[in-house]
Amino acid sequence: MSIVRDTPLPKAGRAVGIDTLGMTMRFGSFTALDNVSITVPAGSFHALLGENGAGKSTLVKCIMGFYHATSGSLSVDGHEVAIASPKDAATYGLGMVYQHFTLVPSLTGAENLVISRTEVPAVINWARERQDLAIFMERMPFKIALDRPVSELAAGEKQKLEIVKQLYLGRSFLVLDEPTSVLTPAEADEMLAIVRGMTESGALTVLMISHKFHEVRKFADACSILRRGRLVGTGKVDELSTAEMAAMMIGDVKLAELDSRLPVAASARPVLTLSQVKAPDRSGLKTIEIDELIVRSGEIVGIAGISGNGQKELTEILAGQRPTDTGQVMVNGKVYGATREETRDNKVRFIPEEPLQNACAPKMTVSENLAFRSFDLKPDGKDAIWLNRGSMKKRASALISDFKVKTASSSSPIAALSGGNVQRAVLARELTGDVDLLIVSNPCFGLDFSAVAEIRARIMKARNAGAAVLLLSEDLDELLEMSDRIVVLSEGKFVYETPARTADIGIIGAHMAGHH
Repeated sequence: MSIVRDTPLPKAGRAVGIDTLGMTMRFGSFTALDNVSITVPAGSFHALLGENGAGKSTLVKCIMGFYHATSGSLSVDGHEVAIASPKDAATYGLGMVYQHFTLVPSLTGAENLVISRTEVPAVINWARERQDLAIFMERMPFKIALDRPVSELAAGEKQKLEIVKQLYLGRSFLVLDEPTSVLTPAEADEMLAIVRGMTESGALTVLMISHKFHEVRKFADACSILRRGRLVGTGKVDELSTAEMAAMMIGDVKLAELDSRLPVAASARPVLTLSQVKAPDRSGLKTIEIDELIVRSGEIVGIAGISGNGQKELTEILAGQRPTDTGQVMVNGKVYGATREETRDNKVRFIPEEPLQNACAPKMTVSENLAFRSFDLKPDGKDAIWLNRGSMKKRASALISDFKVKTASSSSPIAALSGGNVQRAVLARELTGDVDLLIVSNPCFGLDFSAVAEIRARIMKARNAGAAVLLLSEDLDELLEMSDRIVVLSEGKFVYETPARTADIGIIGAHMAGHH
């Protein structure tokens, strides 16, 4: 027997606006948010900018009812409201789309939408539901196949479905938290353009947290900028330059300038060469096939690709963590097996993704982590029998100072450091001394503006000193800014190559998305 639900289908929304007045949030003696007042008018597209730890997430969580502000108030459409939980926020039409997907992968799009309602009947009348969904989707600017399992959808389709879910639930004010971090440039532009169109038609209001200035400039009307929990600037996007926004975000800190990119010499010698390399992927069902890859001295080769297309496997092959079925990896003209001895002889250094997990021993001290490359060597390069803790500490202090690593002490466990400072510590260890080959994976993921500039400048300095750099990144802006050549990795194979200076983002994006 089918039960026809009596829950009404969500109606087309009318955008609502919000105001925070003196919003303050304290955790013990720490003030995460200090007297922040922002206005997001109905039908506007508002960007929220700030470095990591600036208070963006805290402000949004106060708006959405995850946190209860210590003081201050929230108004929706000019009326002060008390929001004690996300459920309360939903009653006022406020919804949030998270950086990471919240859909159930094994269910179809339609099933995900229906189960997301607050009231779902014990027995669902699917004929009625599909009919209602078809009517609802006609109003949506997004075209998504709701009958396919979410696991089969591309990242861009999943992100659209997350937004559709909020609209289906009747939300008319959406917080978008770094909404394009998993999308290709074309997917990001398409999705934000559609959302922008909905704000212009008065159906939606958007508050977007973003680190990407070009997205803010292209799609947002206005922005508010937080620094250390305080509102330091607000204004219309077309009246603020990118440099002004950046200056407000980071204060008086002097950013490290990227070194000028010296041209790659025609005679530059190959440092890293992969030929006919095949290896199983993480699932064991597909094969990574690298026919040829050459990285020369004084060159950065950027590897572009959507997450999950073989980047991790490629770095594991180069780190000696993934055995190959066929082919050869050569460094400095010799077969390379990534042993500690070969790595040292060939001056190969690694900056992996998530360095705390992949390049550190979290419970060991900063000093010990900084010594991983050299603890078993005497100053003359011969094998050491005993640890020289005094010289380890002295060397750590010099590296901490040189690379501006913020730590209470070199004796602190490295896990106590912030993400940016763990990254700086790993850079200090990997970039000190002569480097012939540097393999870097997503070096700036999740880091704030000043840390990103500092880290990119360090990598560029190594390149200009003659290191061959293989840079794997899911941030296409980073690859365009840093690389000499860009190679696209899709489904475990290299499918496209272009010089970075003359690169066409549309063509790169199409190859990343598998259209080749």
